[in-house]
Amino acid sequence: MLHGRKTASGERYDMNELTAAHKTLPFGTRVIVRSLQTGREVAVRIVDRGPHLKNRIIDLSHAAAAALGIKGHGISEVQIVQQTPAKPALGEPARASGLQ
Repeated sequence: MLHGRKTASGERYDMNELTAAHKTLPFGTRVIVRSLQTGREVAVRIVDRGPHLKNRIIDLSHAAAAALGIKGHGISEVQIVQQTPAKPALGEPARASGLQ
């Protein structure tokens, strides 16, 4: 269980918060994630790096997965739209990234 462990951004992971991990988006970026299965949407904040598995673009907190109605599905198809640009975290290079 990752709950309570430090994320790559330096904050502690709280499975009850609406957060996510993304490979390239700057920490603090807010994105809207929409489940293509349920049609539900949720706004999450990027706080960690990942997913570290091929063909996955985002890891969601338990709370975010529950809000989308996909908790327990393992893998689900989602659409991601960047809501707000974030300033790069200290020590993190600024870079543009295309959302898929």
